[in-house]
Amino acid sequence: MAHTRHIQKRMNQRGITAGLIDIVSQFGVAQGDKLILNKKNAEAALKELESVKKGLLDIHKKGGLVVVESGDAQITTYSLDSYSRKKVGGKNSVH
Repeated sequence: MAHTRHIQKRMNQRGITAGLIDIVSQFGVAQGDKLILNKKNAEAALKELESVKKGLLDIHKKGGLVVVESGDAQITTYSLDSYSRKKVGGKNSVH
């Protein structure tokens, strides 16, 4: 979203960065034409991000994760590095 000269001036005066504005845009609660991110909502967002971080670390340990979907249905899932054509006898496999 474009920043007006007014908001740029106020951000500079108040030490508010564009990154902080982006965070309020993502996690803030709309009240009329305002977006508000209070301390309570910031704590809830932090808890959610900690949960996402834990999940990402688990996926990283597995070497990546694949989910196969078709339409609205999730069909199967497996670790990214778990499948090898050489193991199943593909045309590049060594016999």
